[in-house]
Amino acid sequence: MLNAKSFLTVDFGAGTLKVAEFEVNEVGGLRLKEYALKPLGAEGAKEETREAVLQKALQQLLAEKSFRAKDVNVCAPGFHVFSKFVKLPPISDSSKITQIIQYEAQQNVPFPLTEVVWDYQIMGTTATGELEVLLVAIKSDIVEGLFRVAEAAGLRLQLADVSSAALCNAFRYNYGDLEDCTMLLDIGAKTSNLLFFEKGKVYSRSINLGANSITTDFEKESKLPFAEAEAKKISEGFVSLGGAYEEPENPHQAAISKIARQFMTRLHIQVNQTMQFYRGQQGGSAPQRLFLCGGASLMPYTAQFFAEKLNVPVEYFNPFRNVQIDPAINLEDLARVAHSLGEVVGLGLRNLAHCPVELNLMPESTLNWVQFNQKKPYFIATVFSLALVIFLTSWVFNKLGSIYQEALDHLNEKITPLQQKEVAFKSADADRKKAKAIADQYAAWIDERYYWPEVLTELHQLMIQVEADTKGKLHTDTGVWIEKFITANNEEGAASGAGGPGGSTGTYNYNPRVPPGINMDDPRNRMFMSRRPPGVTPGAPAAATATAKGASNEVSEITVVFRGVNLNNISPTADNDIYYATEAALKGSPLFDPVGTHLDGQNDITADAPTFTFGMVIKLKKPIKL
Repeated sequence: MLNAKSFLTVDFGAGTLKVAEFEVNEVGGLRLKEYALKPLGAEGAKEETREAVLQKALQQLLAEKSFRAKDVNVCAPGFHVFSKFVKLPPISDSSKITQIIQYEAQQNVPFPLTEVVWDYQIMGTTATGELEVLLVAIKSDIVEGLFRVAEAAGLRLQLADVSSAALCNAFRYNYGDLEDCTMLLDIGAKTSNLLFFEKGKVYSRSINLGANSITTDFEKESKLPFAEAEAKKISEGFVSLGGAYEEPENPHQAAISKIARQFMTRLHIQVNQTMQFYRGQQGGSAPQRLFLCGGASLMPYTAQFFAEKLNVPVEYFNPFRNVQIDPAINLEDLARVAHSLGEVVGLGLRNLAHCPVELNLMPESTLNWVQFNQKKPYFIATVFSLALVIFLTSWVFNKLGSIYQEALDHLNEKITPLQQKEVAFKSADADRKKAKAIADQYAAWIDERYYWPEVLTELHQLMIQVEADTKGKLHTDTGVWIEKFITANNEEGAASGAGGPGGSTGTYNYNPRVPPGINMDDPRNRMFMSRRPPGVTPGAPAAATATAKGASNEVSEITVVFRGVNLNNISPTADNDIYYATEAALKGSPLFDPVGTHLDGQNDITADAPTFTFGMVIKLKKPIKL
């Protein structure tokens, strides 16, 4: 149930747009405040133009009449709605009813359920316990179109019903005292609805016949435009009486009366078939009376036609029988169209109390939008509150900011002299650091001036050790001495400096003690004693033999060319033993890095030569910065 003090109801009929405004009266009943109708013409029945025609007509009615409410209940016309009564076997487990009904909907609705909005209502049970269920479905885009029409007019859509359900609720509200079988025939523009009411039971069927067919046939016969043919049908038309009677002199009137009787005859056949189905398949009784409603039902002699054909009393449905009418409304004007306003009354009743048929064909997208619109005031209030909080916060921070700025200005007055002193202090500290760096460099140089003698002394001691070790192994005197001593800094390509320990790169010739038994007058000995390591140019810097380690100017490696006495005549591995013993001694020294100290592969061993040479790369544990 929906609740609103004042609200609108709109029947989007095939031929006529009907709008009414209701409010809840003092006793909780329904009061009609205003109403309006507007024909839609032939364009209103065409799918491609219908939405635009409805939108224009609704906006015109709202502008012409003093409608104030914005919440609206609407119903779709019968030609857009699929409805069917189905019977389900007795179900003991009520939790499965929805699943079974959904299965029935998939079997009966002529469209995929993903493309429609559908709803159902259990209308009751039969004597055998079967459930009587009303299935109703409408294409989703149809309902969304109605939502767009309402939204364009500034209205808030609350509920989407169907015409047959709205008529059912309106009839029950006004004629609830009738217990025996009663028929209600709504003759619309494109379709007609036939409803049966009997002891609380309801059955309805949509008949695919509407009064627009009278206008269309007359339009073809008279060659008049549809709008003019419709106007003449309303002003001059009537249903021709059966039997012998004198035709009207007006040819248009005569033609309309014959066409109208033919239409009513076809409609009567459908009504009669539905009555037989209701009695045979639904277990209903024979109708005791017929109520007429809908725009086409007011054509003269319509009631007499059905009274003659059905042989039951026929009267017009008054949907305002139990509805209060505002004193400002002209009752004579209302009486002329009251029979066609049953749908808007039924829609209005949905805002009061529980109704016999309560369907809502609102698609999920529309429901979400409606719910959003309902919550929009809260969103607006939240945003306003948030903006207010932001404003107050900003004001507080601005106030605090001004206070802090004053304090900051006061501090700046005290800080400025200190900042000036800080600049002078930093300048003096930079000078101090620069002087300290220079002093540290000089101190390092002073400390390292003893390092080279230590290295040379260590090499001298190691050579003595190697000679002693190899003598014990080979059982003869051996001799190992340094022929060349090469240093290089780590800067790739650096070759500057005078050369020498503690300086830049350079090559040193070591004048060794000539071992006993070596005849220096022999030209071959002089040749080997002056032989240089491969790749070393006499008198040239030896930077190419060093490995670049970075951009710092430091010595971390030494390339040493050793010469030893050739003892191959004593043992074929004697020379190998000598230079491997030399490598082992160097790696075991605390001054040299064993990982980076290794033979450089530059060996020169000649079988008949008295001496041989081999090179070593010595990695210093403590690089010397130059």
